[in-house]
Amino acid sequence: MRRLQVEEITRHIKEMCIEVNYSLSKDMEDALKRAKEEETSPLGKQVLEQLQENLEVAKKEQIPICQDTGMAVVFLEIGQEVFLEGGDLKEAVHEGVRQGYQEGFLRKSVVRDPIIRENTKDNTPAVLHIDIVKGDGIRLKVAPKGFGSENMSKVCMLKPSDGKEGIRQAILTAVKEAGPNACPPIVVGVGVGGTFEKCACMAKEALLRETGKASPIPWVKQMEEEMLEEINRLGIGPAGLGGKKTALAVHIETYPTHIAGLPVGINICCHVNRHCTREI
Repeated sequence: MRRLQVEEITRHIKEMCIEVNYSLSKDMEDALKRAKEEETSPLGKQVLEQLQENLEVAKKEQIPICQDTGMAVVFLEIGQEVFLEGGDLKEAVHEGVRQGYQEGFLRKSVVRDPIIRENTKDNTPAVLHIDIVKGDGIRLKVAPKGFGSENMSKVCMLKPSDGKEGIRQAILTAVKEAGPNACPPIVVGVGVGGTFEKCACMAKEALLRETGKASPIPWVKQMEEEMLEEINRLGIGPAGLGGKKTALAVHIETYPTHIAGLPVGINICCHVNRHCTREI
């Protein structure tokens, strides 16, 4: 049995919140560079060049990539042979977010009550997903989610008979309705199966996959490729100003579901798609 102090979790979360808001992950950097090379619209190419310049300035000056530094979403995969001590795990995560957003001078965007709207002034609480896995390690994933793109997301409770075509139409409709509001070029995370909440959670976690890495399931891989092509034929383009690069990737995750349902969650993310992972 491995013993680990929860203050270690706090330290890593703090560092990750700052890191992910100051610099883009390599997979997203590479995806944006490819998009700039492949974009045929002069205006679209210019937008992508400006986005690249913004990323370089943020990294060099150690300032946020975007003014909306998001609501922190944290995925924890905890080995069942790890014994956490020294405090409450959830509070340790929230404390890491609190320290990261304060020390990193990141915008605090979280309100305590969805109606009263009083700001918590430290960007807590985070949205936390915990999974118990084999082993004695811990994997931390931090993904601050800005709400320009989050507001464009959907859950569709389809009928089983809707099949692949129903999934395809649900994704296309979400992207069309999002238009420029999700700050394209976007990454589209999709969860298919499970239940109402499971498909939404899968869609969110799908965004954390290495950008452009295909699903190992043949029909899913094919749908990811087809949907990316269809989305990029919409002509929305970078910043919604036209072009062929509306999306950088479509990632689809699946899970068993009930005989009477076909839940589909669609979580759209903007061109930065902030995410980072650490193992301790």
